Amino acid sequence: MPDTPPQPIYLKDYTAPAFLVDEVDLRFDLGEDFTTVRSRLKMRRNPDSATAEAPLVLYGRDLELTGLRLDDEEIAASGYDVDEEELRITTSLPESFRLEVTTRIRPQDNTSLEGLYKAGGIFCTQCEAQGFRKITYYPDRPDVMASYTTTIVADRQKYPVLLSNGNLVHSEDLGDGRHLARWVDPFRKPSYLFALVAGDLVRIEDS
Repeated sequence: MPDTPPQPIYLKDYTAPAFLVDEVDLRFDLGEDFTTVRSRLKMRRNPDSATAEAPLVLYGRDLELTGLRLDDEEIAASGYDVDEEELRITTSLPESFRLEVTTRIRPQDNTSLEGLYKAGGIFCTQCEAQGFRKITYYPDRPDVMASYTTTIVADRQKYPVLLSNGNLVHSEDLGDGRHLARWVDPFRKPSYLFALVAGDLVRIEDS
């Protein structure tokens, strides 16, 4: 089904987000058939929001939801609603909490050039303006700013270079033909600035 173009949002219609995200911890298991994305969000209610009792709404498109946990406890099917555009958490939420969302996506079939897609044998992302919601369910709006930790797991031979925002803090050979890289970006940013690249890349330096 064709993507619906983003609708304009006018200043007169602006409302502060009901929930804020302080930390985003992402893990990507990049595969040839599908990619699994596990997102762990450290969240809290926004004291400046006029909708204190509003449910948590996360935006997502072309995602297969495979797991949903609140503070390490699985959320029952009666505690959320999901459709083609949103994941709505209807269960009771505390003032601050950790939410874990696991999704499955198919970057090789993504021809929209938004979110995570595959081109020329390379995984890459385009998250501006609303591409992040094609990676995982998230309050994908520019006034929700968080720090990011990103772990990427992929085949070492096919994807020897694994890149994301921030600083490389850990890399590891997993011993099964795959390897891992973890990147940490401590500076808060909106989701549209998230970036990931995995592939057989060449580095050129000039002194």
